[in-house]
Amino acid sequence: MSVEQHLSSQEAMALEDRYGAHNYHPLPVVLSRGEGVHVWDVEGKKYYDFLSAYSAVNQGHCHPKIINAMVEQAQTLTLTSRAFYNDQLGHFEKLVSETFHYDKFLPMNSGAEAVETALKLSRKWGYEKKGVPENEAKIIVCENNFHGRTTTIISFSNDPVARKQFGPYTQGFVKIPYDNIEALEKALQEESNVVGFLVEPIQGEAGVYTPAEDYLKRAKALCESHNVLLIADEVQTGIARTGTLLASCGNCNCADRHCSGTPEVKPDVLVLGKALSGGVYPVSGVLANDEVMSVIRPGNHGSTFGGNPIAAVVGRAALEVIKEEELAENAFQLGNHFRARIQEYVEQSDLVRLVRGRGLLNAIVINDSEDGDTAWNICVALKENGLLAKPTHGNIIRFAPPLVMTEEQLDECIDIILMTLKSFE
Repeated sequence: MSVEQHLSSQEAMALEDRYGAHNYHPLPVVLSRGEGVHVWDVEGKKYYDFLSAYSAVNQGHCHPKIINAMVEQAQTLTLTSRAFYNDQLGHFEKLVSETFHYDKFLPMNSGAEAVETALKLSRKWGYEKKGVPENEAKIIVCENNFHGRTTTIISFSNDPVARKQFGPYTQGFVKIPYDNIEALEKALQEESNVVGFLVEPIQGEAGVYTPAEDYLKRAKALCESHNVLLIADEVQTGIARTGTLLASCGNCNCADRHCSGTPEVKPDVLVLGKALSGGVYPVSGVLANDEVMSVIRPGNHGSTFGGNPIAAVVGRAALEVIKEEELAENAFQLGNHFRARIQEYVEQSDLVRLVRGRGLLNAIVINDSEDGDTAWNICVALKENGLLAKPTHGNIIRFAPPLVMTEEQLDECIDIILMTLKSFE
């Protein structure tokens, strides 16, 4: 294999601009290496990563245990498709099912694929188990959701950038306001043939919007009373990001309660991805008990790469790292510390309206309109100061570092954030 020419940042960005589709608007930094909580650009400048690939790198960049598992398996067997069994998938399915207390796991690759799987699973359950007439199933979703960008998923998005000129759209979805239990109750009472309620425990892409503490608990009770499946999309919030193994766990203190993984609210269908991969290989999937999962039979659903041997060993290692290094506990403690220090600044600032979040999934809301550029400019300045973050919804900056961060490192990062914010006052 020929050795590629070493490119400067400007050259690398120009190359992508010339030959790549323009479906992203990245921060102007070109990364070439990562380790733990740090990444380096092609010129060798070191940064703190405060996005973690949208929470896919909870275990830190290039975690040795996960990398070694992947490399060893890649030298043995990479792909069989599901036409045959492989010797790794069963071990992975057992670990995931037991970790999250479900009967069955259906593996996929990307988060969007896992959401699509959950939608199909819920509809088929509705037809077979609930007796909904064929092609009449409805799924309730929330406004300002983000579940991916496939055609079906954007059909129930209210993001005009994701939706416009991609129709016609898939039918069968009912939108209600997020964090509004009365709206959910009304929809369940008025809509016929509802089979599921798809919800993010925290709306990450919407700006780390954290609902009322009892929102999921009350939603679960309503779903049970109407024989409707609660479908939790924990692609971003799961795997210890919010200070518990799942955001569904609520606000328990893992450090005190030694979280067993049993959530305060147990969704009927649980969607996982991102950090299930440790950030090194696409791994996602859906969990459910037999009463739901049994409706999927050979030929109903699948993926050539879903459940491949590399994904299986990577997923196992990723979950083991979370437990062995007590990363949920660390996220809980550091998240409280982060919000406390930022809140001190917010109370005397005209630039930042508020800080919110749970665990190490946090955001600040900048005192600017959604179409303003202040948040973007702040993120560019943060980059210059050695910390990488990205705006969401225009005037909101999401902060989500790898969960392997230490308190000393976090304090250094907070100092960088506060210094940068003060320069914009």
